[in-house]
Amino acid sequence: MRLVDLTRDIYHKMDRIVTHPPITMVPYGTHQEVREAEGVKFSAATTYITMGDHAGTHVDAPCHFDPDPGAQTIDEMPLEQFFTEAVCLDFSHLPPKSDITAEMMEEAEEAAGVKVQAKDTVLINLGHHNRTYGTPAYMTDFSGLTRESTEWLGNRGVYSFGVDAVMPGRPGKHQFEVHIVCREMGFTHMESLMNLDKLVGEGRFRFIGFPLKIRGGTGSPIRAVAWLND
Repeated sequence: MRLVDLTRDIYHKMDRIVTHPPITMVPYGTHQEVREAEGVKFSAATTYITMGDHAGTHVDAPCHFDPDPGAQTIDEMPLEQFFTEAVCLDFSHLPPKSDITAEMMEEAEEAAGVKVQAKDTVLINLGHHNRTYGTPAYMTDFSGLTRESTEWLGNRGVYSFGVDAVMPGRPGKHQFEVHIVCREMGFTHMESLMNLDKLVGEGRFRFIGFPLKIRGGTGSPIRAVAWLND
């Protein structure tokens, strides 16, 4: 068994989409604060964290992109959707800011030597994290899905897909349409993954990415992991 961590660090003032809350991490309890109870001295370090439910590597709940009052919140989503069979499709050869078409999805599936199946998680390696992380381009210069390539995934009945960028589609029309397709076809997606290049050519594997149980949450940070059997 080999585990591949697909999750970005969460840290103070980390980059984020400007429409989401900032991430703040500051010391709350420190080891300089020594307490005593019944003759025993001790200290405890703790951290105060504030962030939105779409911070860092995260998954969207249906209620994030569906205004229906009955749309699922993150705590209502079945755990089975976060522990699945998975495949990785490689698009790292595309120039930055490319649009991924349905035909490209077919070609990537053939190149991977796998078939996308119902209830899969499909990880989309854009090569974006490796190229741009830590630079301003990380927030803007990524390739992304379109309506038709998202429908390609939906027609295969996947549980979700994930990208190593802050959005599943490029900013503007495509970004909105990808979310609309997810709403219409009943699946979701993850953003800000990393290390997807380590899954290229690995065939089928297991994906684990459980969300926090946030009551009424529109999404949640996840610890995304690929489980490979060597």
